[in-house]
Amino acid sequence: MTKFNLPAILIATLSAVNSVHAAEFDVVISNGRVIDPETHLDDIRHVGINDGVIKSISIVPLNGEQIVDATGLVVAPGFIDIHSHTPTRLGQSMGLRDGITTQLDMEAGAFPVSFYGNQYQQGAQLNYGASVAHFAIRSRVMENIQTEYLFGATDLMDINSASWTDRANAAQIEAMRGLINQGLDEGGLGIGVLLDYLTTAVSDAELAMLFEVAGARQVPIHVHVRRGYTGDPAGLEEVITLAKLTKAPLFIVHITHNAMGRIEQWLEMVSQANQQGANIATETLSYAAGGTSISADIFRFRDWQGMFDITYEDVQWVATGEWLTEVTWAKYATEQPNGSVNHHYVKEKWMKTALQWPRMMVATDALPAFSRDIKTNPNVAGTFSRVLGHYVRDTELLTLSDALAKMSLYQAQWLSQSSPIFDKKGRIQIGADADIVIFDPVTVQANARYGDPYQPPTGIPYVLVGGQLVVGEGRIIPDVYPGKRILGNL
Repeated sequence: MTKFNLPAILIATLSAVNSVHAAEFDVVISNGRVIDPETHLDDIRHVGINDGVIKSISIVPLNGEQIVDATGLVVAPGFIDIHSHTPTRLGQSMGLRDGITTQLDMEAGAFPVSFYGNQYQQGAQLNYGASVAHFAIRSRVMENIQTEYLFGATDLMDINSASWTDRANAAQIEAMRGLINQGLDEGGLGIGVLLDYLTTAVSDAELAMLFEVAGARQVPIHVHVRRGYTGDPAGLEEVITLAKLTKAPLFIVHITHNAMGRIEQWLEMVSQANQQGANIATETLSYAAGGTSISADIFRFRDWQGMFDITYEDVQWVATGEWLTEVTWAKYATEQPNGSVNHHYVKEKWMKTALQWPRMMVATDALPAFSRDIKTNPNVAGTFSRVLGHYVRDTELLTLSDALAKMSLYQAQWLSQSSPIFDKKGRIQIGADADIVIFDPVTVQANARYGDPYQPPTGIPYVLVGGQLVVGEGRIIPDVYPGKRILGNL
């Protein structure tokens, strides 16, 4: 029988505790309620950070050069926005104050992908990246239009050109295939397909090509599916069939806004496909309106009033917040065809159904925030705080751990198919990147609303990116730029 020297064991234990206690960290987050949605840790801990990485999660206090007192606050993984269209300085500041530490455009994308975030060339405060933009490649091949990104200086890009409406021939489709592969080689995090905006243009052959590339390279393909009349699932069936055939990882963007009153049917179709071996994920928003160009395919070529069950009076002109009439609609469509509208048609019960789906992700679908003088949708400033305040605390629809998984962990797990970087994000674990949001579960709430979109949330006093504070006491800390461009396969 082995004999143990009890005093020696006690001495060794005490030494280990003391060594941890005496360790020096760049930053220590003390006394916070640490929640890790993957391991289900939910307890008071002290988090030690060195070189932008979590090095200790301790039950005893830690010493650090900088101490963030999180007493009474939740310490959680920074939110990953998988669907954003606002890589602007204003958009960045709004997102950070909403707890976003990684901002991605996976729906529309960019080509080259290095264009996404070009406004951050002097330094970024959050992480950012994009998919390869099918629409941009299509514009180059069809018309030699060099549009790298969906949004220009102040407006939605021109979607009236032939590349948005005309069918491609076989040679053009193959040219697109080559450029999409090039974009993935250059670091695209997947393939972004604005299919609904290209309903009349994209043939079966072209769509199949996109799925073939995604399947062959095993990168996510994020698709805005062709919209059916009041939630007709034909568009969903189309992409599920291709996903099964090609083995492509398929992401359905804002499923709630496409499925409408058939959301349960759509989610069941996704679940069944996954049970049959497909790899499909999806997202919902936390604000109900849709936002797009007044010249979008849906408004120009289809019965949008019947499709959405709304009228002109349910639509806002984003730049001013004004509610439209048939007369003002016609005026703006003629004079400012690249302007944006918010159309209010989504019901709260549809969003609740989506949020409760086990693997649902939350995204912003934020339109660009160029200037406080130019209004956008409130998604840009309040998406994640609205989930925490409205759907977790006020309505108790979600547990706090479940909500955090839907805002961070699931995105990281999905995106790890594109880049191993995401294996270290969306988690509060030793070895994880110190992208962290600290919030008050009692007071957190979104203040942004339609017509007043830039009101920051309350109850999110601290945000760290790469172990550096970028939000302190609820305010952006200037001249701190820890954000990094995230590229695929790196």
